[in-house]
Amino acid sequence: MQDEKQFIAELLNPKTQNEAFRKLVREYQRPLYNHIRTIVLNHDDTDDVLQNTFVKIFQNLKNFKGESKLFSWMYRIATNEAITFINQRAKKSGISNEEVQEKMINSLQADVDYDGDEIQLKLQKAVATLPEKQQLVFKMKYFEEMKYEDLSDILETSVGALKASYFHAVKKIEEYLNTN
Repeated sequence: MQDEKQFIAELLNPKTQNEAFRKLVREYQRPLYNHIRTIVLNHDDTDDVLQNTFVKIFQNLKNFKGESKLFSWMYRIATNEAITFINQRAKKSGISNEEVQEKMINSLQADVDYDGDEIQLKLQKAVATLPEKQQLVFKMKYFEEMKYEDLSDILETSVGALKASYFHAVKKIEEYLNTN
């Protein structure tokens, strides 16, 4: 993408905003979809969360201060939207977030858009046993192959803390996979 400062100026300028936002959607739709999908798992739910994410991005562009990369800021919004979605689903159903995730994993097998095999399903179940922060760090590092520096910007946590979270997540997942 072109120079980020120039692109942000286009996003904020009423004359160029619509075209710039269409370009932003084209550029980031797939990576944000993949990111949200690792959190909410279901294709249709991911589409809903992605749509909400782009609405939030559009509504909050004027508040973007440029203190982080645009990419990091958008991923933070997408992450928060995905977590909010899971929390709302749990609250509406009167069950815990963990139970919501268990149901989502169980529904993966019936999801025509999920192309994972039995091992990947088992990995998803193992990841679901982790605390929320470790889940996020693991999913973003393992599935999305993000750099710790980008994770640090998105999750607003130090690289050292992220490395520790990832290390603990991997150990717990290995333990789960070896005993189940």
